[in-house]
Amino acid sequence: QVQLVESGGGLVQSGGSLRLSCTASGSLFSINTMGWYRQAPGKQRELVATIPRVGNTNYAESVKGRFTISRDNAKNAVYLEMNILKPEDTAVYYCNANVRSRSWGNSRDYWGQGTQVTVSS
Repeated sequence: QVQLVESGGGLVQSGGSLRLSCTASGSLFSINTMGWYRQAPGKQRELVATIPRVGNTNYAESVKGRFTISRDNAKNAVYLEMNILKPEDTAVYYCNANVRSRSWGNSRDYWGQGTQVTVSS
């Protein structure tokens, strides 16, 4: 089994910054792409940013230039640095990881429990 634990959410004023962290534990033979998604009230969950084990990052247009995703493979962790936050960034943010738990078999996606980010105007 694999667990993803997020931290770093909270309440911040418009224009402020927050840093989210997510650490994976459990049966981790390898971790492929990691990412952050968010879900605002009444809306569907949407991609914020993803980062492969090796390669280029990917961002939603709405966060480009403001958010930065990074990862530490030695710590099985992924981070999201969020700057110039706007009220429309308010949502529950979820960590995602595509994990292979054994040297054989398929990988699968896992999700964290979510962390609330609230940006006041």
